[in-house]
Order: sequence, then structure tokens, then C-alpha cells
Amino acid sequence: MNNGNSSGKLVFINGPVVKAENAEALKMREMVLVGNKKLIGEVVSIESDKATLQIYEETSGLKWGDEVVSTGKPLSVKLGPGILSNIFDGIERPLEHIYETGSAFIPEGIGLISIDLNKLWDIHLTVNVGDYIEEGSVYATVQETSLILHKLMVPPKMSGKVTFVEKDGKYNIEHTVVKILDKEEEEVELSLYQEWPIRTPRPVKQKRAIEKPLITGQRVIDTFFPLAKGGTAAIPGGFGTGKTITQHQLAKWSDADIIVYIGCGERGNEMTEVLEDFPKIIDPKSQKSLMQRTVLLANTSNMPVAAREASIYTGITIAEYYRDMGYHIAIMADSTSRWAEALRELSGRLEEMPAEEGYPAYLPSRLAQFYERAAYVETLSGTEGSITIIGAVSPAGGDFSEPVTQNTKRVVSTFLALDKSLAYSRHYPAINWHNSYSGYVTVLKEWYDENISENMMELRAKILRILQEERKLLEIVKLVGEDILPDDQRLILEISKVIKVGYLQQNAYHKDDANVSLNKQYKMLTVIDSLYEAANECIRAGAPISKVKNEDIFYKVITMKYTVSEENLELLDELIKEIYEYYISLGKMYRKGGAQNETEISKIR
Repeated sequence: MNNGNSSGKLVFINGPVVKAENAEALKMREMVLVGNKKLIGEVVSIESDKATLQIYEETSGLKWGDEVVSTGKPLSVKLGPGILSNIFDGIERPLEHIYETGSAFIPEGIGLISIDLNKLWDIHLTVNVGDYIEEGSVYATVQETSLILHKLMVPPKMSGKVTFVEKDGKYNIEHTVVKILDKEEEEVELSLYQEWPIRTPRPVKQKRAIEKPLITGQRVIDTFFPLAKGGTAAIPGGFGTGKTITQHQLAKWSDADIIVYIGCGERGNEMTEVLEDFPKIIDPKSQKSLMQRTVLLANTSNMPVAAREASIYTGITIAEYYRDMGYHIAIMADSTSRWAEALRELSGRLEEMPAEEGYPAYLPSRLAQFYERAAYVETLSGTEGSITIIGAVSPAGGDFSEPVTQNTKRVVSTFLALDKSLAYSRHYPAINWHNSYSGYVTVLKEWYDENISENMMELRAKILRILQEERKLLEIVKLVGEDILPDDQRLILEISKVIKVGYLQQNAYHKDDANVSLNKQYKMLTVIDSLYEAANECIRAGAPISKVKNEDIFYKVITMKYTVSEENLELLDELIKEIYEYYISLGKMYRKGGAQNETEISKIR
């Protein structure tokens, strides 16, 4: 390797893209140090003795003839204790540490600093001298935060017989705690961290079939467009439609073990909100700070564009590392459009042939490669883990036909389309139930049947049919008015309002509505279904819509999300009882044919 040796001189500088000649020793995707300040860069193309590099730092001050130094390894990140609760930039440099040094911005040439090398961790060794350990085997553990036990694993493609084991105690991450003799009879030292190239997926024993939902506590998602552990989702929406707040809700309330939040090219004020809010959020499962199981990567729009392009790879590599310990990870990428714009800018500076709207021709494959790293797997250590990727997309003007949205749509299985008109009418989450879909409904049905109710997916389909019918009826109403509709169709319009306001709309700041269990979601669905069926029977019995739409009952159904807490779900059963009592009584008043209609209404109880 050419570690530390000069491998060329700069002959061309164009923002974050530079070219060096006499660079025969460089390899593709190799990390290099450029100029007097040792700026971090990466080789992106090689032609004869010339190499093109992208620089992950501000390049002002570089000049012709500056030296390029090879490191002999690809751009990699350190993986070990100290990642959780931390805030990094796009190439895993700790922003809080940099701020504490007195710099409001990341200074050029600070180097590839990463997790704290000096902090002491209380280590418990789990192997003995003479043991044979293989890739993925856990040789030590450390309580990284009060919520997450960090497992130190043998790096991939490494195995051997243990020849030395350190005593339990406090050590920094560079301290050797285990030595093994590998197959080549060479001694290998294992410390508290490993390095891994960000563009190379970490290996697993096998990928498993997706069969468990990622429970988010958001009714419109869990009930209608479910996410799956190990799955992929996109949240596209124009400016102001609530992409970031939706991802915040998923980060707060989803049942993932660890959250990796990648702020990729977003405005600084949005990332400031994230950085200020997340430490204050109390994890509902542990009643401790959510940051204890969260890592934030912040690469705002005023940071170097090349680091923005690398940030999603840094995030997914960190996620894969914790997945290999047997944890379930949720990645929030906000937003992949800004990442694609960084790709477009770098492609332009590389003078590559542009494709649709100036994006490079390889945009679809890069998106697919990123989302492909989501999976439910059996790890090398034999445990189960998963990575779920939820990427926000910011199409200009809310145009879903633009390339990033369309290419993302091709590779994700859940599409949560945010709607500008819903957002402007203060309906949040502003997920359009007509344009969204989930490809996981069928594969998750068995889980819902076993854990919630065999009736839940049927209820879901029934409610969606009512909303589809309402869409058609509203077109008629626009032409001729509502009064021309028969009462059974007017009932559909009224029930649809109940569904939209009482179920689909959710208050992120209400203690009983911000996060809703699947059991409560199912019971709320049964209340709405009971209201529809009982009211519909009364209309068949001849009752007018003015009587069927009882303001008191409809109001109670709409507000049940606020009035019924998780501890008092039996109140929903009482509400169903009240609904039937009213509509059976109403049916008697308008019966046509004796007690037959009362019996008909009673059947649906």
C-alpha cells in the first residue's frame, strides 16, 4: 500500500472536484489527503496517470501543484462504542466535539476524526483463552447507553483461536482486549472498534422473508399503509406538507430499537430543530431520552456537497453495524432529493453526460443500491436484525413525476404521498389515502390476524372502499349538489368525514393521540364500522338522514381519539353499545314490517 506516500499533484480544481496527474498508484474509491491542509477526498475516476477526486471539505485555498497523498484504503468509518447519542457530519466527524474546540463551522484539514478515542468504557469480556471464534462472534460487551448493550464482534472474514483475553475493566476504544491466531497462524489484535468502507454492504448469513410490521403509532400508516421491519418506504411531498414532522413522529414512536436520522442537505434551521428537539424527547418505552438510542448525521445545505453525497452511505453503514448485533434499526433519510441534487452537481463538475432534468444516468441504480441495503436478516452471529429505510423525497413544486420521486417509487414498497391540500387544511399527517399504497399488506396480514384480530385487514379494506366511494360521490356533488343524492349515499359522505377527522387526522402534540397502539386503532375502526352499519340499517328502514346523523353520537365518535386513553379502551365498547341502542330505537320508529328491521339492526352487533 502507498500509505502516506505522495501520489500525484493537482492540475485542475473545480469546487469539490479536482484532478491530479502522476497518480498511477491510486485506486478507485481510495481515500486520499489533498493539499497542505490534508483535505479528505476520494478517487472517483482514473484515466491513464490522471485521477479525478471529490473532496469532502471546503476547497478554497487549494492551488495548482498541491500534493495528493494516498492512504491505501477506501473511505471508511470507525464503528464502536460512542456512536449512539452523538451528532456527526456526513463522514462521521463529531459536530459537538468540533463546536467545543471553538469553531462554529467545520475547519478545513481537521482530519477524519470520529468517535472519542480517549473515553474509557467499562468492558465485559465474553470469551476465554483457547476458544475458537468466527466472524460475527461477540467477544465483549459494553453498556453504551442505559438502553443499548453494545456488542463487540469479530470483523467479517476473520476467525481464529483466542490466545489472549484482557481482564474486565475500563479501556479506551484503541486498547487491545482480545488476540487471536488466524488460519495463517498470524496474530490478530481485536480492540473496541472496527473500520468499514461506507460503500460496501456488511455481510450477513442470509436475508429473511419480511413478516413483521414496524409499528409506528400513526393510524394512517399502521392501519392503511403499513411499514415492515426490513422494508423500504418513501415519503414524497412538496414544501410545507410535513415530511420532516412525519419522520420525527416515526423516529419518536416506532418500535425500532435504534434510530439513525440522516439530515441530508436540509436547511440549517430544520436541522437545528432536530438537534434541539431530539435530546428533549422522552422515549415512551423507557421514559429516558430518545437520544440514548439515536444517532444523528447532520449535513446541511451549506456544508460541502460531496459530504452530502456520502452521508447516506455513512448512515447505512452505522445502521448495518448495529443490525449485526441483533437490533432493529429505522433509518430516516431527509431528504434523498437533496442527496440526488448533490449527485447531480458532482456529475456536472465531472462533465458526465446528463440524463433527465440534469441528473446523472446512474441515479436509478444509486437509489436502488441504497434502498437494497434495507433487509430483515440472520446476522453472522445467528441473531435476527433488520434495517428499515424511510426516505423523504422533496420534488420541486410537489411534482411527483420528476426523476427522483419516480425512480424511488420503483424501488420502495410503501409510498406515503403527502398532499399539499391536506396540509394547507391542517390535516396531519397529510398522507393522501388515494395516492398512497403499501406492498406489505398481504405479507403482514398473517401477523395482524394472529396479534390483533382476524377482522382488522377486512375492516381496513372496507374503510378504504368507503373513502373511494366518497371520492366518486364528491364529483357528483360538485355538479348537482348534495341534496340530489339518496340518503344511503349521503351517509357515505358523513361517515367519510368521521373517518378523515376522527381517524386519519392525528394530533402530534396530544398526549393520547400522538401515539396510538394497534389495539386502540382496531377498536376505533370497529366503532366507526358499527356506526356505519347501524346507521345504514336505519336508512334501509326508512329513517331520513337528518335523524340518522345524530350530532351527539357523531361527535363522540370523532373525538374518541382524545377522550379515550390507552388505559380505558373499554369506553370504546360502551360507545358501540350506545350507538346500537340509539339506532335500534330509531329503527323501531321507522320500521316497515313489524319487528323485522329491529332484528336486522341487531344482527350487526
